Amino acid sequence: MKINKTVKEINEKIEKGEVVVVTAEEMIKIVEDNGAVEAAANVDVVTTGTFAPMCSSGAFINFGHTKPKIKASTVWLNDVLCYGGVAAVDFYIGATQTSKFDPLNNNYPGEFKYGGGHVIEDLIAGKEVHLIAESYGTHCYPSKYYEATLTIHDLRNAFLYNPRNCYQNYPCAVNLTNKTIYTYMGVLKPNAGNANYCSAGQLSPLLNDPYYKTIGVGTKIFLGGAIGVVSWCGTQHNPDVKRNKKGIPIGGAGTIAVIGNMKKMSPEWIRGVSILGYGVSLSVGIGIPIPILNEEIAEFTGISDKDIHTEIIDYGNDYPNKEEKSLGIVSYEELRSGSINFMGKEVPSTPLSSYKKAKEIAEKLKSWIKKGEFTLGEAQMHFWEI
Repeated sequence: MKINKTVKEINEKIEKGEVVVVTAEEMIKIVEDNGAVEAAANVDVVTTGTFAPMCSSGAFINFGHTKPKIKASTVWLNDVLCYGGVAAVDFYIGATQTSKFDPLNNNYPGEFKYGGGHVIEDLIAGKEVHLIAESYGTHCYPSKYYEATLTIHDLRNAFLYNPRNCYQNYPCAVNLTNKTIYTYMGVLKPNAGNANYCSAGQLSPLLNDPYYKTIGVGTKIFLGGAIGVVSWCGTQHNPDVKRNKKGIPIGGAGTIAVIGNMKKMSPEWIRGVSILGYGVSLSVGIGIPIPILNEEIAEFTGISDKDIHTEIIDYGNDYPNKEEKSLGIVSYEELRSGSINFMGKEVPSTPLSSYKKAKEIAEKLKSWIKKGEFTLGEAQMHFWEI
């Protein structure tokens, strides 16, 4: 029996309150017990989730025209430099931009207590932020300086635009040097004293749609507690990597660019992050619903942590020198157990991502769909068309 459903048909079931939706974690047992065909016949939507630091994130903001008007070429929010080279009172704040007064790594390892990611969190939380805008002045925009204390409600527009989120798999990081190093993958102890990883594994969105059959430009998503959309494939998107027998990429592959209204988001799902010795970032909560259109997609969403593998990479020498040779392959089942066997010894493994929060996102998105509060957005362009 061949299963062939459409997004339109599934949306009609959502509107009628007849949709069958499960989380990616729940789908594992359904496929295991009943097979992909029966699972596809009985399940309409599988929800996924991830919550982790995603450095390539930021926000476009418009603070409204001042009197007299200003063409803001340099903008600061809470002493964090923003990019003003857009137009008039539009600017972009990047999640990894540090504060003007941060000592950085001059006091090594730097603590990076506040930066762009924290400003974004503060805005979403409704806190006051201090804005300074500077300009060289023109006839149509004569003002050269503007200063104000404001909240997100005072902003004309504020939307998250993240150029690279939701990495489809990521390496497991170790350090083979004889001293501790500080990286975006966290603190790595010498001589492979620990192993850090960053993925929700079996709950992760792109791992449940490894060939981007349903996820594309126009896909509606859970983004930071609000409804967002996939706007393009993300920077560094690279689907042409080695895959295992289940079709799952081994290491980094696909990425997505996403957009959503900050005014509707929650600080529960958008958090500023300080990474010791490295810098600041933003933890982003994303959930993507996968329509079960056929048995092939059902099979993909039935993957479990034991089916997902990643490469072990040395961040002490190889990674910084762009010689990222694989030191071995490890499954997420092993990583999530708390230790892996590497170089003949048991090495503690620690996630940078939160599986607990990823599960909560998948459950929340499931609830929205079941209540009819969220319908599926069909991809208007697939990544292989871009």
